[in-house]
Amino acid sequence: MTQTLVGPFLLERDIKKSRFLARAIPIASIAEADAFIASIAAAEPDATHHCWAWQFGPHCRCHDAGEPSGTAGRPILQVVVAQKLDRVAIVVSRWFGGIKLGAGGLVRAYAGTAAECLREAPKEELIERIRLGFHCPFSLLGIIQARLPEWGVEAEPPVFDENGAWFQLLLPQALQQDVCAKLTDLTSGQADIRLIEDEPTPV
Repeated sequence: MTQTLVGPFLLERDIKKSRFLARAIPIASIAEADAFIASIAAAEPDATHHCWAWQFGPHCRCHDAGEPSGTAGRPILQVVVAQKLDRVAIVVSRWFGGIKLGAGGLVRAYAGTAAECLREAPKEELIERIRLGFHCPFSLLGIIQARLPEWGVEAEPPVFDENGAWFQLLLPQALQQDVCAKLTDLTSGQADIRLIEDEPTPV
């Protein structure tokens, strides 16, 4: 089961006089992850390093932000993957306390801080949802609008044309076959049902 975070979460640790502060958020886009990382760097210019990672569907990135290669960004990303999280961005900021940790110590510090932060953060299941669009004639409009709330779908306000109305539905992918069958049944095959490309959405 893949999960994402319910909301922002932070956790702080002191390791050999260095201060480590992990901040994690759920993200709805890659641009949102980039903006989050940039905002922390801007808000905390006195930190020695802002190391980060994010995972968004099949896409992921990480950065050591000046720490020795492979000692920060990748260990943080590995924690995200190990905890089966998606649509998550995390930044671990470090304020150097004067004692060098060595490569192994840095890996343990960054991965450990990230792991504890993400472990304690409230989470929710990430359910893949899809968008269906369909057109129905005016004669069936009333019955369609009456039934949609019963099917566990979210419907946007219909867009009208001269022949009827165009609907967009947001629903769990698992319900696609059932909802399509119901619409086909209800409209005697008159509904022109189409899948609209969309990304997995947490619910």
